[in-house]
Amino acid sequence: MADPKGFLTTGREVAKTRPVGERVKDFNEVYVPGSLLPIISKQAGRCMDCGIPFCHNGCPLGNLIPEWNDYAYREDWSQASERLHATNNFPEFTGRLCPAPCEAACVLGINQPAVTIKNVEVSIIDKAWDSNDVRPQAPERLSGKTVAVVGSGPAGLAAAQQLTRAGHTVAVFERADRIGGLLRYGIPEFKMEKRHINRRIEQMRAEGTKFRTGVEIGRDITATDLRKRYDAVVIAAGATTARDLPVPGRELSGIHQAMEYLPLANKVVEGDFVAPPITAEGKHVVVIGGGDTGADCVGTAHRQGAASVTQLEIMPRPGEERAAGQPWPTFPMLYKVTSAHEEGGERVYSVSTTHFEGDEEGNVQFLHLVEVEFVEGRLTQKPGTERKIPAQLVTLAMGFTGTDVENGLVGQFGLDLDERGNIARDADFATNVGGVFVAGDAGRGQSLIVWAIAEGRSAARGVDRFLTGASDLPAPIRPTDRALTV
Repeated sequence: MADPKGFLTTGREVAKTRPVGERVKDFNEVYVPGSLLPIISKQAGRCMDCGIPFCHNGCPLGNLIPEWNDYAYREDWSQASERLHATNNFPEFTGRLCPAPCEAACVLGINQPAVTIKNVEVSIIDKAWDSNDVRPQAPERLSGKTVAVVGSGPAGLAAAQQLTRAGHTVAVFERADRIGGLLRYGIPEFKMEKRHINRRIEQMRAEGTKFRTGVEIGRDITATDLRKRYDAVVIAAGATTARDLPVPGRELSGIHQAMEYLPLANKVVEGDFVAPPITAEGKHVVVIGGGDTGADCVGTAHRQGAASVTQLEIMPRPGEERAAGQPWPTFPMLYKVTSAHEEGGERVYSVSTTHFEGDEEGNVQFLHLVEVEFVEGRLTQKPGTERKIPAQLVTLAMGFTGTDVENGLVGQFGLDLDERGNIARDADFATNVGGVFVAGDAGRGQSLIVWAIAEGRSAARGVDRFLTGASDLPAPIRPTDRALTV
């Protein structure tokens, strides 16, 4: 490494965020623009000559982290970008949105704060875009083969870009009005501005990828027609069946799935609405679910002017240090304060919703809850702890249970499901239907953006082999991979 003593002489320093009072007034990214570059080279220099880089294991993409850390330390941004793109199609997405399992696996993190891998990554790619180092990579010749990719989230986009660069003619079908899947409408603007998606789409268009928005397979085009028109199909439609909360009062107005609420705020930023049809303005908001999607709802409610925001989680509050059962280099469940939590609101752990209470017009007004605890491994209500809290807008952010089998996609293709309700696939990401492959959450179940990109890249190799008999495309993972970080 360029600075063999960097981890001894330089402390961990992360990206600076804008003041809370300023950032809750808009949906721009929370970080101070340009604040990373003055510090990032020294931060990259903290990367140790550790011999066995466990960060490789922590990252499903197998990112060459020590290599691009070294280039960043030397401020050789062009080479750093080349090494970064060697394993990751969209580092500006992962650098902003990934929870960084690589940092949890960092060798330095055994007894010191880990290297700021995520901040280095996003600095490299932002510098590359600013320096015009990110250019289209059109294939030298076409194969004559055609591929349809269903879904334009990170898995679909990664598969499409890899297959286009391999020389195949690729069309991406998206049922929404814009490309990006959950990147576009599930991730709030304050976590990732959509200009980052837009310029990647323009790069992919220049490479030859075609995009079809507002097209739902099974409704606008049948599976039979799609298979007739294309030599191969990649299904990357996500895990879209949201987990519900079947308790009394669920039918009251004002209770919404997170993915009903969050996209509308993004559509306001896109200019589709002057004000969102579902808004937190002036309301007591309750978010059920303590994960990242719940935090996205919290941050969005702050920006819409909520009277109060309360986030509920059924599990106990995680510790601030690794538990004994989560040793390095596994990904630990730690108490995390996101930018949205810094902005206010209350977080309540170890509680379960019993029912909702509404007014005479059928609008939710209160949420009744009870404290819970684990007794002999079972979640049990604690007697005498029932109470109610004001709730005029409730968002359900409790994750997803599998592929939506009612949208016609699974049935029309005749796809088999596995025991978890996901689309079954073999070692090449191929389904039981010839020429049909699956990548991302549709086959894996709800997971991280870095896994989605890795699956898209690996599925692309399977498709390429199916079409040509061999493939030079990389395959970071197998369908059964779970790694130490999941």
